[in-house]
Amino acid sequence: MSDYNDDHEFGVCRRHALECMLWAGTGVLWTVSGGIPRSSLIESAQAAEGSSFTFLQISDSHVGFDKAANPNALGTLQEAIAKIKALPNKPAFMLHTGDITHLSKPKEFDDAAQVIGSSGLETHYVPGEHDNLDEVPLKSYLERYGRNTKGTGWYSFNQNGVHFIGLNNVMNLEAGGMGKLGPEQLAWLADDVKGLSASTPIVVFAHIPLWTISKEWGWGTEDSEKALSMLKRFGSVTVLNGHIHQLMQKVEGSVNFHTARSTAFPQPAPGSAPAPTPLVVPAEKLRSVLGIRTVVYTQGKELLAVTDQPLATV
Repeated sequence: MSDYNDDHEFGVCRRHALECMLWAGTGVLWTVSGGIPRSSLIESAQAAEGSSFTFLQISDSHVGFDKAANPNALGTLQEAIAKIKALPNKPAFMLHTGDITHLSKPKEFDDAAQVIGSSGLETHYVPGEHDNLDEVPLKSYLERYGRNTKGTGWYSFNQNGVHFIGLNNVMNLEAGGMGKLGPEQLAWLADDVKGLSASTPIVVFAHIPLWTISKEWGWGTEDSEKALSMLKRFGSVTVLNGHIHQLMQKVEGSVNFHTARSTAFPQPAPGSAPAPTPLVVPAEKLRSVLGIRTVVYTQGKELLAVTDQPLATV
């Protein structure tokens, strides 16, 4: 999964204008109140009120990556964290949806921990396939982030009445293949949610999308329907993922899916290139396709479309 070809040209998506416009920025603030997420641009974020709260999502930092698509992935992660530290109102916590490192090397994990830790925010992680390149699968990741998790790193926690579920869908991943949750994790998920009221807001976060964006590129999870069937009875479900390094969204009933940008490099739109490899863009445009997401959960509000702000504008 770590063999990439960096020889792609920067192009404009002609099929989906909305998706291309979403590439224009990152940094979405999510506020959560009463189970309904509401998003806003990071600079327009206001303090959460009442039972509302705010959290952040970053993804695909690829610390250690130094090829043409971004010779300094650690540097752009530092820029993302600097944006977070500059927020006028401190979020409750941060989610990292995988590919913290590029090659699962100890120094890459250490460098990422130092930079992310400087945010001063509690951070909840799930692994990406690039965090699972050890000789002993996921050894380095679990040594750092496996405490209080089950199996290969799945877990849940509660915040202000919202139930958060972190999943691992990158084990036994074949090159170009779809993600997998597996029977053990699915059994745990069924047990985790069985005692919850249907009115409980749910936020699921994992690395690979839980809806099929491109089967040919492995952009989906083959047993995601089994997981999602357990969540259909809930009135508000938000699913946050990384992996594809670009913004897309989908709504199915009460389930809202959102993918996130990388802090390291973009990838091509599905079907616009031979493979989902790092996309080389002009250096002055790179930071316009990288960024972070901020989530505002607000009681009684409808889920708004995700909007993002770039690390820098062109």
